[in-house]
Amino acid sequence: MPFSKNVLLFGFLLFFCSFSVNAQDNYTINGVVKDSLSGETLIGVTLKFTAASQSGTSTNAYGFYSYKLSPGEYNLSVSYIGYRSINRKISINSDLRLDLNMVPDNILEEIVISSEKRNDNIVNAQMGVAKINLSEIRNVPVLFGERDVLKTLQLLPGIKSAGEGNSGFYVRGGSTDQNLILLDEAPVYNASHLLGFFSTFNSDAIKDVSVFKGGMPAQYGGRLSSVLDIRMNDGNKKEFTAEGGIGLISSRLKVEGPLIKDKSSFMISGRRTYADAFLALSKDSSINKNTLYFYDLNAKVNYQIDDKNTLYLSGYFGRDELGLSETFGFDWGNATSTLRWNHLFSNRLFSNTSLIYSNYNYVIENFLEENNFKVNSSIRDMNLKQDFQLALNNSHNVRFGLDLIHHTIAPGNITASATSSVNEVTIEKRKGNEIAAYISDEWEVNDKFNLVYGLRASSFLLFGPGVFPTLDKDGITTSSKTYTSGQLVKSYLNLEPRISASYQLNEFSSLKSSFTRNTQNLHLMSNSTASSPTDLYIMSSNNVKPEIADQIALGYFRNFNNDNYEFSTELYFKQMQNQIDYRSGTDLRGNTNVESDLLFGDGRAFGIELFLKKRFGKLNGWVGYTLSKTERKFNDIDLGKWFNAKQDRTHDLSLVGIYKATERWTFSSTFVFNTGNAVTFPAGKYQLNNKTVYYYPERNSDRMPNYHRLDLSATLEGKPGKKLQSSWSFGIYNLYNRKNAYSIDFRDDPDNPTRTQAVRTTLFGIIPSITWNFKF
Repeated sequence: MPFSKNVLLFGFLLFFCSFSVNAQDNYTINGVVKDSLSGETLIGVTLKFTAASQSGTSTNAYGFYSYKLSPGEYNLSVSYIGYRSINRKISINSDLRLDLNMVPDNILEEIVISSEKRNDNIVNAQMGVAKINLSEIRNVPVLFGERDVLKTLQLLPGIKSAGEGNSGFYVRGGSTDQNLILLDEAPVYNASHLLGFFSTFNSDAIKDVSVFKGGMPAQYGGRLSSVLDIRMNDGNKKEFTAEGGIGLISSRLKVEGPLIKDKSSFMISGRRTYADAFLALSKDSSINKNTLYFYDLNAKVNYQIDDKNTLYLSGYFGRDELGLSETFGFDWGNATSTLRWNHLFSNRLFSNTSLIYSNYNYVIENFLEENNFKVNSSIRDMNLKQDFQLALNNSHNVRFGLDLIHHTIAPGNITASATSSVNEVTIEKRKGNEIAAYISDEWEVNDKFNLVYGLRASSFLLFGPGVFPTLDKDGITTSSKTYTSGQLVKSYLNLEPRISASYQLNEFSSLKSSFTRNTQNLHLMSNSTASSPTDLYIMSSNNVKPEIADQIALGYFRNFNNDNYEFSTELYFKQMQNQIDYRSGTDLRGNTNVESDLLFGDGRAFGIELFLKKRFGKLNGWVGYTLSKTERKFNDIDLGKWFNAKQDRTHDLSLVGIYKATERWTFSSTFVFNTGNAVTFPAGKYQLNNKTVYYYPERNSDRMPNYHRLDLSATLEGKPGKKLQSSWSFGIYNLYNRKNAYSIDFRDDPDNPTRTQAVRTTLFGIIPSITWNFKF
């Protein structure tokens, strides 16, 4: 979707001319809002200042707020879901630093998915965004009874599960690699444990979760479809606490407390499964020597130097181990770390400087002497970010910054011993830099009309050393060139405009619209229908262009019954360029020139999302429904006709109910239904050299069977007033034992080879679970 220079010039003029400066002498009130019990900063707290008129602001991702007021007396109202409101009178006759502590309200009923304030979904210009409240996520039943952020996200409209037990997800027609997943600003490339049955995110260690399905703010970039921004707990600055849980398949423990009371704290959280311990009990030597487990560790420390400077250091390390006796070994995992400095230059200019490291790698080993081998693959990032937030005046909140990322990809070398029948393969590493600058503005035009608009300029540079081939449209190498270390191979520059607008029809309803352009320079190579630990990444190059997506969306938002009920409908259309597929027979493993097997084409996705939620009371929950279409088009596939993408699902329905029956008992259930994935089944077969060869028609013209499932859970809280707080969580996954198809394979009928059998594989039937949770 091209953009003229005149349109961009108009955008810049709009940006710089929109700022209005009040000639009246105003003073600035600013500060940080924290949890009174733990000292944790609170994100998205609403502050309202009432005098002759009412106005307000909210805290940013680090708990900081800033607002300008004319001299006078004001009633300050501070509110945040799950906390007791603060109401006090303040007098403004000079700049004022006002830090606030909010008291948790254990009586207030919450829902898992919630906004920052009761009518934020109406007044906020941002579209396609949802927040997850971690304090109640334990009530949503999931596989094995584990609290799981990603599984809960998949119950929202527009976000679809990548498959049974899989933590991968599709957002508005995008593929799994088109989601930017951040943990304390560090990218996580494979967010799953045990081949997708668990996510890498231990809910005990998480403070805040936001997901953007469209209209992403300009500070985010690098992926086409969504942003999942996860923030870890800072640690309790008031007192030492410990909490955890013991379940049938895993256990977890979190410890936190002050290093220097009210100034510095730490948090350490760990989790491990112990399926391998049950395997070791077997008397069968082919079983008791197998390994199957994962572990992960989250840690964070912070130190408040003074009122203007705070340092944070956080890290995550997780690893999966899978081994079959002494024949095969497979392990993979993520490691991230973030060093962050928050600095207040003035009472209106806030700065965040981050140095970020991320590494994902896997190792596959075959130990059999005659064909032993070892495969290593990794993707490693070093990232420097500088973000500024300027409260220019009460109508404009400006954000701007720079983002520099250095990528190193080792796509998968194969090593073997001298006696092995497997040939060694060495594939060159690839190095590249992503450099981005952005500026955006939250503009409150008037009481009814709000805008969030900005521009992101992203550049990608591919560097040597290495040999870089040039390919024609058939994937044939026409020339090759050798580049030395640090020599520029190819560069791309893209401008990514972003704009979201809301118009408030009345106190209870609003209309919203958005346009977003995103680009992506890291591309996932996968032959499977869902994400896998062995998936490979490649960079944009002289043969592979950046992926580009343009998304427009329209929405209607309505609240009922004093904001207790929320309804929304969003329509979207997404157009994608430079999408990637594979030529027939492509093998990604040990492929020294994988680019020659790639096909490039277009994509499109469109749909409507409906969401109805009851937010407060003893009984709450939501209904989410998506009607959508996702297609791809490649010149070398199906004669260049549009075909269903593998993630295309016509219908996607989720029902969630949470009932607080008594002070101690909470019951919940979820029901999900979706159209089966688009797949290609054989339409015929023939014999060649006494082997059956299947004939396949048009790409993804068939469907897997429809998927549906009902889950139940119950939580029993311990008796209140005790130092050791505990609860029991009981769950049943797939209550009516639905045999949902994980895969369908075709083979000759052994009794009649002229006939074909379709063999369905299912992963899970009915699965009960029980977990004991504790905190002291």
